[in-house]
Amino acid sequence: MSSGIRKNWKPAALPADPAAAEQLREWLASEEYNLNGMGRDFRGADLSGGDFSNCWFTDAVMVDVRLVGASFYRADLQSADLTRADLTAADLVKANLDEAVLRSAVLDGADMVGASLSDADARGASFRGTHFVGAELLDTDMRGSDLSDAVVEENYFEIKVDDTTVLRGLRGTVFGPITVVGDGSSREVGGAELEEWISARGGQVQVIPPRRPAVGRP
Repeated sequence: MSSGIRKNWKPAALPADPAAAEQLREWLASEEYNLNGMGRDFRGADLSGGDFSNCWFTDAVMVDVRLVGASFYRADLQSADLTRADLTAADLVKANLDEAVLRSAVLDGADMVGASLSDADARGASFRGTHFVGAELLDTDMRGSDLSDAVVEENYFEIKVDDTTVLRGLRGTVFGPITVVGDGSSREVGGAELEEWISARGGQVQVIPPRRPAVGRP
């Protein structure tokens, strides 16, 4: 982030936690280092429009935090709790969201090119119009999520879904397979069967062979 951008941006609301609020104020004033919000409690904050590129939010509590249009380019959000957070139109390019909690979060129109959401809990989250290009979703729980009009391109897409997952308008290319959960059982669906399964739910996705091993996989 350039110093000019940081000087011109102020959060609409600071975190309720005094320690997190003070750290945020110091970071805004210094302009010389990336924010280290690891383990901090940001609840009550409105950080919409902020540039948090390359910042650390590992294990941070960001429940209900407004982050509309914020940039988390290459940010580390591993294991962060983003339950019900509003990340509408956020820049999450190459962000690390592995093991993050995104339950009922809103990521409509977010840019998730090259992002990693492995082992993330995204149940009930909204990804309407989100771009997952070259992203890695391995063992990502998307039961009850809304993927309407989302774009996927050469994605590792080993997600977990159920009958309440919305796939209308989903388009692009994925590697698969996905896991379909229902009636107390689960099954993997891949290849042509996966294409047909998504098509029956209003999406149009082509399943292609992986070009390289997934991260952490042999």
